[in-house]
Amino acid sequence: MDKEKLLKIIEQFKNKKVLVIGDVMLDKYIVGDVSRISPEAPVQVVKVTSEGFAPGGAANVANNLSALGGSSFMVGIVGKDNTRDILFREFTRRNINVDGIFNDETKPTIQKVRILAMGQQLLRVDYEKVDGANELIGGKIIDFVNQKINEIDAVIVSDYAKGVVTEKLMKNLTELVKNKNKILVVDPKPKHMALYQGATLITPNHKEASSMVGIEVKSDEDMVKVGNKLLEKLNSAILITKGEKGMSLFEKDGGVTHIPTKAKEVYDVTGAGDTVAAALTLALASGATTKEAAIIANHAAGITVGKVGTSAVSVEEIKESLENE
Repeated sequence: MDKEKLLKIIEQFKNKKVLVIGDVMLDKYIVGDVSRISPEAPVQVVKVTSEGFAPGGAANVANNLSALGGSSFMVGIVGKDNTRDILFREFTRRNINVDGIFNDETKPTIQKVRILAMGQQLLRVDYEKVDGANELIGGKIIDFVNQKINEIDAVIVSDYAKGVVTEKLMKNLTELVKNKNKILVVDPKPKHMALYQGATLITPNHKEASSMVGIEVKSDEDMVKVGNKLLEKLNSAILITKGEKGMSLFEKDGGVTHIPTKAKEVYDVTGAGDTVAAALTLALASGATTKEAAIIANHAAGITVGKVGTSAVSVEEIKESLENE
């Protein structure tokens, strides 16, 4: 692959506008030291040394887009609570547009609290109420997407199956992007597989891909069967992320391309799929072929899994990774 061409593609990220639709969350990190077991129960006692917040779920896709120099427009649902206020503060710090985020007073803003010590995650606590968007809010989301579609270069659907992504939304969206000739990248959930037909590119991890077609993966040959089956079923290019084994790209006319991982060490895979979706989409919007976009996204993923917690990758880090290859 032409390294100079990849570097030129990355330079174009700063001019791109991407609409992110999905389940927004707030990630809270409580970091501390562990030196004893509680006398009350056989559990570790964490002496807290710091706390921090970051956009999570689909919001981490928008975070990665902004970190890579793109302009991100977030579309989703929050509650009317203190968690929402903290999340919006984090959006403001990252220059993420929140005009497409709507309040649902019947739900809390989704929050995931992770407790870490010695570089490891000890516990996660989730605050959420999972059900579909009500008719009124679902209609507002569709209206907003219709209003914004001419301004943006691409759409990412980041589906965590928490209520934002519905059959009605995806039907409207797939017709809209087709008519407007826009890029649509989907980070999927297996239960919604039928909703993604006709997307430009779908990015399941290996477990999701296996679940989507009901084939247990025990070998590389099994993974090829899974990818080809998804390609046939969904009429979209498929990029299966495989953790420390890299990625496999399946294209209608391009066959199968296996891309080895760029990760030196894997500390935390939290948010790696979000980084892949963001880098892929910006690359495609910047004129990359699907293979070129996958290679750039693979470098980005290799960087993010070397960090602890939900994190974003910069253009400079991807450039450095490419140049050191």
